[in-house]
Amino acid sequence: MAIVHEGDYLELTLVNPESSVLEHNIDFHAATGALGGAGLTMVQPGEEVVLRFKATRSGVFVYHCAPGGAMIPYHVTHGMNGAIMVLPRDGLKDGDGNSITYDKVYYIGEQDYYIPKDENGEFKKYEAAGDDFGDSIEAMKTLTPTHIALNGAAFAMTGDAALSAKVGETVLFIHAQANRDSRPHIIGGHGDYVWETGSFSDAPATNIETWFIRGGSAGAATYKFLQPGLYVYLTHNLIEAVLLGGAAHINVEGEWDDDLMTQVKKPTAIV
Repeated sequence: MAIVHEGDYLELTLVNPESSVLEHNIDFHAATGALGGAGLTMVQPGEEVVLRFKATRSGVFVYHCAPGGAMIPYHVTHGMNGAIMVLPRDGLKDGDGNSITYDKVYYIGEQDYYIPKDENGEFKKYEAAGDDFGDSIEAMKTLTPTHIALNGAAFAMTGDAALSAKVGETVLFIHAQANRDSRPHIIGGHGDYVWETGSFSDAPATNIETWFIRGGSAGAATYKFLQPGLYVYLTHNLIEAVLLGGAAHINVEGEWDDDLMTQVKKPTAIV
């Protein structure tokens, strides 16, 4: 995820190596201009292009490949997307103009995959990029993902790869979904301040249990961890989170506060 300040210029070089078999470009939702720069960044295999644009609006914004026609959803559902955070010059503010600070930022890129299956229900394999085009288009038409990935793979940020925090730390979560709606939720926590639409020019909502990220957008939320333990960050379509992979873990270190939660009685036989 790229981070800039409102009013800054962002310059990038898009390289499409000769080994590629497809054309590529980028549509920046943060940019101002026709097609978000997609028309100015179209590169064939063996080409590169340089684009510069001014970040005129603060917030979090999706970018994605958009070469035209059916290739747009094909590229986006193959992971060709991300997000940019454009911070206000004077930092994040609450509804009363007070500064909102945070200790760390975690980017959550949610991705829906539609992997074709054969007549036996097994996932198909292909020799080269693009060979799956026809099968993938048919799989995408079902609107039913085979996998939901957070940052690259199903359950990628769990176990030894779990995120980390400490009691007393405030984390800013950036959640992007270039194609489908999502419902971020922290099991055991809340959204202290939530910019659901991604616009930092608007006052954040407060104390939200589950927020909504519209397909083709990014949102932001802060949470100050008050208790240690294992937290689950997931999309609260529980089918997609538990069965398809749309969940991550956050290991939080610190001292337990019985005033916030305590086990009054341990499990015993029913009397």
